[in-house]
Amino acid sequence: MNPPAIAIDGPAASGKSTVAKLIAKELGFTFINTGAMYRAVTWYVLQQGIDPANTEAVKAILPGIPLSFGKNGAVSTVMCNGRVLAEELTLQSTNDNVSTIAAIPEVRALLVEKQREYNTAEPVVMEGRDIGTVVFPNTPYKYFVTASEEVRAARRAAQGLTDSIAERDRKDSARACAPLTMAEDAKLVDTSDMSIEQVVAHIAADIRSRMA
Repeated sequence: MNPPAIAIDGPAASGKSTVAKLIAKELGFTFINTGAMYRAVTWYVLQQGIDPANTEAVKAILPGIPLSFGKNGAVSTVMCNGRVLAEELTLQSTNDNVSTIAAIPEVRALLVEKQREYNTAEPVVMEGRDIGTVVFPNTPYKYFVTASEEVRAARRAAQGLTDSIAERDRKDSARACAPLTMAEDAKLVDTSDMSIEQVVAHIAADIRSRMA
């Protein structure tokens, strides 16, 4: 049996990444940012001059993609040829195309395998869009973090990103492979009127009570 896995899913700009990172710190678990993994593949595809919509071309480069997935302390990292990727993952071009790349089944299969590997040796807090439904469907610790479209759009703008939240939602929810959806046994956490500290305290308390 693997160590505990905390699944935190939700749409873009719901606050799930920040919440997951802080919960991991609170519990002493390792934080895994799956969005960074998809963004890294997107960035690499664009670097190769490949149209993300050209599924066959994307699939063709996957076997030799020079990305590796590791950790820096208790936080996951993505490296390309040994160099940790950072600002590359938040480029507007990466942001604009990540939903297209994430919809490719072969990309998801590759990254889900890498995501599960983290949990074979240590407890993790993992955030994404299909953690509770696909990556760890059997974990009892599932949370769906969301917020109103208006609040999420404001958060996105504060990050300097100008993509359409509604369009991101549509792409993520409508894709055929592992669409964004709330697991039936997940707990819904609406962060629209909550501070990050309140959200973290709420989820961490629930996890601790059930682990006890």
